[in-house]
Amino acid sequence: MDDHDLAATLAEAAGELLLTIRSQGGAAGDRQANTLLLDRLRQARPGDAVLSEESPDDRARVERSRVWIVDPLDGTREYSEPPRQDWAVHVALAVDGRPVAGAVALPAAGLVLHTGQPPELASAVPGPIRVAVSRSRLSAQVTQLMDALSATPVPMGSAGAKAMAVVRGDADVYAHSGGQYEWDSCAPVAVAAAAGLHVSRLDGTPLRYNRPDPYLPDLLICRPELADTVLQTLTGA
Repeated sequence: MDDHDLAATLAEAAGELLLTIRSQGGAAGDRQANTLLLDRLRQARPGDAVLSEESPDDRARVERSRVWIVDPLDGTREYSEPPRQDWAVHVALAVDGRPVAGAVALPAAGLVLHTGQPPELASAVPGPIRVAVSRSRLSAQVTQLMDALSATPVPMGSAGAKAMAVVRGDADVYAHSGGQYEWDSCAPVAVAAAAGLHVSRLDGTPLRYNRPDPYLPDLLICRPELADTVLQTLTGA
């Protein structure tokens, strides 16, 4: 099984587990999905390092070329509010700091989007630009971007759900400046890039992973034809 298929298989398996134990709540979901992913990665890729939101960070990973970056349950709040669908499982592989394989499972929607079979980018939708935003934490920078673009907000939960909304054509832009970690964005960025979307930091610089400090506070995923406009608005260029 290649890395793309492994990412998809693991994300799907963790998602199926999460569906069966959803009544136990988010803490149980985080813990059990994490155990499943770590166990299966040890079996399938024993020589690779792992960075997971739900495990202590072993900084030895920084010296490794291949690092799996996972979020066993992205959107714990939404997961804890059935029947919400805007939560996800993230499984990605970074090689020398670049996301090369990844999968985002949206278990409640019955979907796994992954780099082995990159999703076909949906056609542009006429009308105002639609921006996927947090339903609870809208940052000042994103608010200013939306005002400048006269954009329509599309509120939803997890980072994976927002990113996949752009891939699936339910939004045009996902911009985040409120603080994230590498596990929040690595898999969504891998899938979005494979689908042909623009991915970068908010200042247009590349997203790099497996750094000593996994804090990665900002992110831009958007339709390629909107990238210049969005970046110019964000940077004032």
